[in-house]
Amino acid sequence: MYKLSFTYLLLLAWFLTGCSGKESSQGNNQTEAQKEAAKKAPQAMKNILFFGNSLTAGYGLNASESFPSLIQKKIDSLGLPYKAINAGLSGETSAGGRNRIDWLLRQPVDVFVLELGANDGLRGIPPAETKKNLQAIVDKVKAKYPEAKLVMAGMEVPPNMGGKYASEFRVIFRQLATENNMALVPFLLEGVGGVRSLNQQDGVHPTAEGQKILANNVWEVLEDVL
Repeated sequence: MYKLSFTYLLLLAWFLTGCSGKESSQGNNQTEAQKEAAKKAPQAMKNILFFGNSLTAGYGLNASESFPSLIQKKIDSLGLPYKAINAGLSGETSAGGRNRIDWLLRQPVDVFVLELGANDGLRGIPPAETKKNLQAIVDKVKAKYPEAKLVMAGMEVPPNMGGKYASEFRVIFRQLATENNMALVPFLLEGVGGVRSLNQQDGVHPTAEGQKILANNVWEVLEDVL
């Protein structure tokens, strides 16, 4: 009787150990499967709002040649979950942008790229007024989407606007970036402004090749933000 009970206990222990190991193995397999599924699951898409004038809109070119569209291609090639929204409007001033931004903020904004001021400069609008309008735009974005990341595209005016004016105008973009913790593209038209072959006949708006350089100028800063 003793021998039978002992044999029975050994078989029972072996059975329970086997079942426990099997369940543990299944649990590990499920955990690994869940991890793999999480990696493959599509990430929620985030919006990058490019808010600007004709430089952003890609005046005189196909929409696909504008720098926001070119940046979208870079984003797609890297598999990043971002959608570039081109909200450029030809002729837009900082005052016009201040009035227009509310409508665009109806959609979610995760990254905000501000490119305005060039038309103010060409019209000789006082830099202090331009800065005030740009600050108002930034304030509205921060109020609606406090977690949004902000990028400022710097701008300069031609020397014929006068040295004093050009200097005062140039500095407002850096000031705004510093005061609002924004990433700064020092000069959007770096490498393009004043280069005849990279601008259309009007000498102001970049060609398709010029837009590629603008995209690179912005991407050097935006890549780190994303």
